[in-house]
Amino acid sequence: MILEEIVADKKRRLPEHMARISESQMRRMAEETKTREANCFYNHLKKPGLSIIGEFKKASPSLGTITSKIDLMERIAEYNASVDAISCLTEEDHFHGNVEYLKEIRAKSQLPILRKDFMICEYQFYEAKVIGADAVLLITAILDDAQMHDFYQLARELELDVLVETHDEAEVERAMKINPRIIGVNNRNLKDFTISLEHTRRLRPYVPEDKVFVAESGITGDEDVRFLRDCGVDAFLIGRAFMESENPKALAQKWKELYQA
Repeated sequence: MILEEIVADKKRRLPEHMARISESQMRRMAEETKTREANCFYNHLKKPGLSIIGEFKKASPSLGTITSKIDLMERIAEYNASVDAISCLTEEDHFHGNVEYLKEIRAKSQLPILRKDFMICEYQFYEAKVIGADAVLLITAILDDAQMHDFYQLARELELDVLVETHDEAEVERAMKINPRIIGVNNRNLKDFTISLEHTRRLRPYVPEDKVFVAESGITGDEDVRFLRDCGVDAFLIGRAFMESENPKALAQKWKELYQA
């Protein structure tokens, strides 16, 4: 399965990071890094109306290499003027990400940044804090219950917000054990990368109304926005549609207006 391959490659990659900066040193750096603003990612998504997380990624297993029609700095300027948070892929092998991209974005934006990666060890959480992330992603499908609990606690101790990603009823049930404030449904099946917005509709009743509910993946047109609005979604995480757009600012503004209609 694709997901298993990604996680295996991540495990092979981690020693490279640790060889450059040891875990003990990275932890000290994280503990010394001042929090920009506690809970800023959560607060930007919690506000009334639709919140949008605009993504930056260079590739994906389903799309291959993505040719962006605008450069990174122009994209961030557009995001600064239209979205509520930014997601940055830092996974190297399958999404062509890099922690350096997140650092570049951090230097150009005051928006909350989500480090989007396959988080499987404590080192990555310390690193996320050091490079300027405000939030991290926990993927339920690749973690057991003990890891979910421990990683969530570690992130909160580091004053990082957490988006907990699910895909089916069993994963939502497992995720709720750690009582996350932000829970997402990935409409893409990470085992075969097929997409259906029906996952969000089906799982909406299982997520309490006091949680920030995020729809991830598969949002490409006006009908998708209307469908997810009617599902009671609080926020969208949008990658492909923005990466392929010459004007993501206008697209984000259009979809926010459509959500309110």
